[in-house]
Parts: sequence; C-alpha cells; structure tokens
Amino acid sequence: MNNLPAVKGEVTKTSNEIIQLVSFELDGEEYGIDVLTVREIIRMPSVTKMPNTPDYVDGIINLRGMVVPIVSLRKRFSLMDRDHDRQSRILVMEVGDSLTGFIVDAVAEVIRISSAEIQPPPGIVQGNTAQECITGVVNHADRLLIVLDLNRLFSDEEKAVFETLE
Repeated sequence: MNNLPAVKGEVTKTSNEIIQLVSFELDGEEYGIDVLTVREIIRMPSVTKMPNTPDYVDGIINLRGMVVPIVSLRKRFSLMDRDHDRQSRILVMEVGDSLTGFIVDAVAEVIRISSAEIQPPPGIVQGNTAQECITGVVNHADRLLIVLDLNRLFSDEEKAVFETLE
C-alpha cells in the first residue's frame, strides 16, 4: 500500500504521480512518509516499559484494546534523546503484520508532491541499516525533506519481536 519507490532511484523523471507525505520533525530535521502507510497520529500516552526489548523500543501502549509496541525514532537513528513535550506525537503504522507506533518530535503537515520530485539519497548515506529506510530527498519550499519508508527500518527478525509484544 506504499506509493513510494520500492528501490532507491526507481522513480523516473517522466512519472507525474501525486504522492501525499505526512511531514514530521525529528531533531530539527524534516522527514516525510507516505500518508497511506499511517494508520493514525496520536498524542503521547503513558508508555509501559517492557524488559528484554531492543533499546530503541520505549515500551507498549494500549490502543483501543490492541497492544502496540512504541519505537523511539530518535534512539533508532542514534540521535540524542530528549523529554517528550506537548508537540510529541506517535505515528501508528503497520509494520509487517502488526501495528507499531513511532515517536516523533512533532507532526507538521500533509504535503502533496509529484513522485518525479523525489531524488535518490546521496550515496554516502546508503549502507547503514537504519538508513536503508531513506527512499529519497525532496526539495520542498526551499527546504530539504528526507523521505522514509519505515517498513524498511527493521529486519524480519525485529518485526517478529514486535509481533510477540502484541
């Protein structure tokens, strides 16, 4: 259900498909993800800590009767941790066969762009496991927006761990 290119650089300049991205902020930088992959955006609830989980998993929440693991994108991207404030949000998305929440600093807006505007990321940022989810970069309103596919952020083994948390 993801409209973003499956492989970096896959989009051709002749493509004019309109894509909507949810833009969010993380450590002062702006990121975007396909709006169709976002199930919902919620405020920060109380998060229950879980033992023996990866350090980037903050814990779990109860979302209308469903147990949802919560991932700190700051920790996953090796950014400095900070306290959550009233701007902090959780992007609830399907990752593999389960729902997962991603903590971001703030959600900005929904942006409409042509798929032809997405440029492949520079080669220097490719290769890192956490950076495999970067599908491209968009120059939008004189600012660079990093386009992500959060389904690529985790290995199959990590997705299996999330399914055990449900």
